[in-house]
Amino acid sequence: MTLTTPDTPTTPTTPDPSTPDPPTLDSRTLEAGRPAEVGRPVAGRSGRVIRNEATTEIPVHLLFRDGPDPVPARLRPVVVGRRQGTGEQPRLPRPAAEPSRPPVPRVDPGLVERPARVLPGGTGVLAGMCGAAGCVATSWWAGVLPSAVAVGLGLPAHAGAAGAAGLGPAQWAAYTAAGAVGLLGFGGLARGRTGRAWVLGLFGRYRGTVRRTGLLWVNPLLLRRRVDVRLRHWRSEPMQAADRGGVALRVVVLVVWRVRDTARATLGVEEHERYVRECVEAALLRVSVEAPGEPDGAAGTAQAALTRLVAADAGPVGIEVFAVRPVRVEYAPEVAAAMHRRRIAALDARHRASALTSVVDSVEDTVTRLTLRGLVDLDDYERKVLVKDLTVAFCAGRGETGA
Repeated sequence: MTLTTPDTPTTPTTPDPSTPDPPTLDSRTLEAGRPAEVGRPVAGRSGRVIRNEATTEIPVHLLFRDGPDPVPARLRPVVVGRRQGTGEQPRLPRPAAEPSRPPVPRVDPGLVERPARVLPGGTGVLAGMCGAAGCVATSWWAGVLPSAVAVGLGLPAHAGAAGAAGLGPAQWAAYTAAGAVGLLGFGGLARGRTGRAWVLGLFGRYRGTVRRTGLLWVNPLLLRRRVDVRLRHWRSEPMQAADRGGVALRVVVLVVWRVRDTARATLGVEEHERYVRECVEAALLRVSVEAPGEPDGAAGTAQAALTRLVAADAGPVGIEVFAVRPVRVEYAPEVAAAMHRRRIAALDARHRASALTSVVDSVEDTVTRLTLRGLVDLDDYERKVLVKDLTVAFCAGRGETGA
């Protein structure tokens, strides 16, 4: 390859008029993405080129540029694939979409358990007694109270003239006030029990939860709903399930749970006990339960998966699930007979394989001892015969022992 520069003298050559001049490429034209016209010299650029044996010409100014560098541009990363035979860009495979997860149940975020305002039971008793005393005093004032009762209560035996004539507006107002106080006092008395709670509501609005025990006074105008907040366990009926192979099973589970948030459990779902049962049934259809006779490790895995799924579904409605344990697993009636025969066949095959392994080990040990001690000198044929006879003998002996 020869590099021609202006500082190095060269021998002029006479160009052949029949041979066209080699094409040259303008750098500005290349930068613009358009090829220059063939045979036309580029203004401002010399015709110096590098030539090699393959008559490939590369302009020198493309290798050593004296002009200013173009403005740098920020390039975005792209993925270039190999072109196909048709010249089209290959279609890159799209990433597989993630499997859609089931939506998590949501409840009103403002519906959270909070303590209700209640008073001690003595306050209600005192208010009720005051109302009763007011009614008695009003009856004496109106002259309605009999003389014997008035004397027994320490009141004067005679009634006023106004009482004999009848009840006036003042007496009726006194009767109404005293009766209202008595009804509110005695009507609001309630007994709180351990492990029980009341959810209070007024005109459809949640007003709080009462978890206190003993004699209490609760506003009698509030609607009360009793909720059991003790640790509870529920043993289900046989439910449908499947093992890892898709064989139908019938599973009885034991669920240990309790109500953590009484407001959400009572007002966030229609029936929280029924909701727990349906969550367990749905989890059994998503988890592979171990078939009868499988190791304990598989049972622990299924129990953990069931507990996690049911707890995730029941947690948003204020129910805390501690464990979901399969207590009885059996094959469905339609496949029970076939699976029983299959299990017996598997046990028999396992027993036969164990017996055959034991016989082969015994034969090998016997032949090896006879050979090492020099008791016999056997060739290949005699060794095969001895092995065959010993195998038959050991198998017959095991058959008689088993019988």
